Amino acid sequence: MRILIIVIHNKIKDSLINKRWVEELNKHPDKYDVHQLYEIYPDEKIDIIKEQKLIESYDKIVFQFPFYWFNCPPLFKKWLDEVLTYGWAYGSKSGYKVSGKKIALAITAGIDEKEYGPLGIYKYNLKQLTSPFELTFEYIRADYKQFFAYYGIELNTSSEWIEKSVPLYIDFLDSL
Repeated sequence: MRILIIVIHNKIKDSLINKRWVEELNKHPDKYDVHQLYEIYPDEKIDIIKEQKLIESYDKIVFQFPFYWFNCPPLFKKWLDEVLTYGWAYGSKSGYKVSGKKIALAITAGIDEKEYGPLGIYKYNLKQLTSPFELTFEYIRADYKQFFAYYGIELNTSSEWIEKSVPLYIDFLDSL
């Protein structure tokens, strides 16, 4: 079964890691379907029915995005607000259309991992900072999985460091 990768990056052409990940995913169309929200909706007018049908057709869904300002890109929040509607994703008569689907996050974080946590400059770890996503997906009865994060792009931009992330990400996806 193929995995739907929903990429949410408003400047993917300028990206180092997210762009590289998309390139790698596109080499395996038999395993991954890449759905780039900013490319499909440059005006940010989401086709809700189209997105809901897309979600219904996959059992494994990964949201891939850069983590900045301790959150997701704004189009991802808008997507959550508009696509996960009452009567479709939740509610007594919804049928919980996302129920049981494996959902995960794939995050690129600019800062080193040690800076996220009680001894780092940001006080909270990434699991704590992403807990609203976990709660959201649990609320709609999805099977939320542990996220994948690759840290430190602000300090490590070498091609070797970026390439090191690729097999780690692919292994994560294949383990879902």
